[in-house]
Amino acid sequence: MSHVELSCVECGSRYPEDPTLLVCPACASRQEVGGHTRGVLLVRHAELPDYWPQAHGEWRGWLPLPDGLELPRFPVGDTPLLHGAALGARLGMPHLWLKDDTRNPSGSTKDRASWLVCAKALQFELETVATASTGNAATALACCAAAFGLQAVVFVPVTAPAAKLLHIRACGATLLAVEGSYDQAFELSSAACLARGWYNRNTALNPYTIEGKKTALLEMLTQAPGHALDAIFVGTGDGVILGGLGKGIADLQQAGLLGAAPRLYAVQAGSSDALARGWEAGEAAAARVPRADSVADSLNVEAPRNAQHALQVLAATRGGCVRVSDEELRSAIALLGAAMGIFAEPAGAAALAGLRKALELGLVDAHERVALLITGNGLKDPAAAGSHLPDALRVAPRLEALPKFI
Repeated sequence: MSHVELSCVECGSRYPEDPTLLVCPACASRQEVGGHTRGVLLVRHAELPDYWPQAHGEWRGWLPLPDGLELPRFPVGDTPLLHGAALGARLGMPHLWLKDDTRNPSGSTKDRASWLVCAKALQFELETVATASTGNAATALACCAAAFGLQAVVFVPVTAPAAKLLHIRACGATLLAVEGSYDQAFELSSAACLARGWYNRNTALNPYTIEGKKTALLEMLTQAPGHALDAIFVGTGDGVILGGLGKGIADLQQAGLLGAAPRLYAVQAGSSDALARGWEAGEAAAARVPRADSVADSLNVEAPRNAQHALQVLAATRGGCVRVSDEELRSAIALLGAAMGIFAEPAGAAALAGLRKALELGLVDAHERVALLITGNGLKDPAAAGSHLPDALRVAPRLEALPKFI
């Protein structure tokens, strides 16, 4: 492993690795309670490999892990980049690709961050990891902690989908349902970590969450023909997955493997659009939205924690933000399933909904090489994912009872 430091996205200050250091101390002193995180830290590598890896195991040289650290076998990553021929035909896009992260162990992209955070907990000889989540990060941590022999404590709003809560309980984590919003669960979990000495996995606080999620980008460009894509769409709430994609691009460029970067597009639900508002206003951060309550629970964030870094990434890649309605999210679930056989939760289908909106707005050309990051499986929130799908046809057990139109 190359030497690494932690660098502040706001002021540029650099710090040595330290499990108690979550954000830049100078910038964090200006933090507003309940607001986006000030002084987010990124991992900076002194050097990176100068070759395209061929398998997930070869990405270890791109991650801040010491040589000789033994980790349990837990199959995170290496998800396929599928050519969306049938879906592309419907959209008139011959070069459409889908990164199917629903195939991760807990069914979401969040496994990538939790895997690396748990690995760092082993490195730092810590026993308990905690996080706040709308559901996916909590489920990912519960799964990874169980596989790594760690204790997990997760805080979720009481409105989190039942399927996610069941998965968390099945993996043996301590589940705390907070009578409030995700943002309130975030504040409570951070205070508890400080008081109890737990390792804080919270998104945009633990710098290894962004570092873990960058592996989705590294894999996408490794798998894409010619290692090239023109644009990538991803559903966005806190902005950490988006930040991870941007970090992957920056690392590939540092290694001399990537020239022009793909444009990154953040797809936000209409009622949870703080980043979109900040982007349109040309601001360095994002104002709080008063009520985030879309059908996509994973995108319901009032104050995006990684706002500043996410907006930096959009600017650096010449990308942008698009808003989609709940109706457009539900429609994308049905289209994704019918055309590709991929069942996504609303946040997972947001990438497709955003692409359809971007085509309408002229932000992408139909002949560009475009990838969609499908972040979560529909079984994680079946009530929301199935709300737009047709009901079963009830028939009597007789051949003549079958409807004529079948």
